[in-house]
Amino acid sequence: MSFDEKYFSTHTYQNISFARFSQYWWSNRFFAMLARRYGRRGSRLLEIGSGLGHLVGQLEDDFDTFGLDLNHWAVARSKSETKRTQLQTASAQELPFGDSTFGVVLIKHIVEHLPDPARAIREISRVLEPNGILILATPNLDSLLKPLKGDQWIGYLDPTHISLKRPDEWLDLIRSANFSPLKIFADGFWNVPYIPRIPNAIQKLLFGSLGGFQATTGFVFLPVRWGESIIVIAKKQ
Repeated sequence: MSFDEKYFSTHTYQNISFARFSQYWWSNRFFAMLARRYGRRGSRLLEIGSGLGHLVGQLEDDFDTFGLDLNHWAVARSKSETKRTQLQTASAQELPFGDSTFGVVLIKHIVEHLPDPARAIREISRVLEPNGILILATPNLDSLLKPLKGDQWIGYLDPTHISLKRPDEWLDLIRSANFSPLKIFADGFWNVPYIPRIPNAIQKLLFGSLGGFQATTGFVFLPVRWGESIIVIAKKQ
């Protein structure tokens, strides 16, 4: 499957991204909070896989923002969500920037789509300045509730997820690219239903409350296995 208009029309982006206070909206708000907390305000920030521009557009008042995506259609559409962000089409595995260009790089749910994610992480290290911040999110093969979902687990449903790895494997790649992890945590159990015959609303309250609290407050505390995604915040050494 290619990352074209059809992809964006049949996945998370088109289904819920335009609904204020949707799960997707809260996720972008949370990652923007992380960027502001750990990144140096006023520095250059790059979002790799900027999609329709909903995340990088939130950060324009805090950083000199850049967005990069493989999809020409998405880059064109994201111009309506951004005012000052410099946008371009390019591959995460061949970043079109010089060494030590950025203070912050966001790569949210992109590495699992790449044939060579290790190369992309090395490229991120190259374009980050010393002490620059990497914020990375990807599906979590060690999720505690993943066995309850079976082949319907969220990480398996997208056929473009070609590089799923366990958290320890991602951390090895990150460390080998000259990064030192600062925070390693999960995003909570939001992929309901987990149990048959129990209403989704009850399951969202039962399983999703901790992740919801983390996302709304920005207080990072969930252990790695307590979520469908692993999130890593790392500093370039």
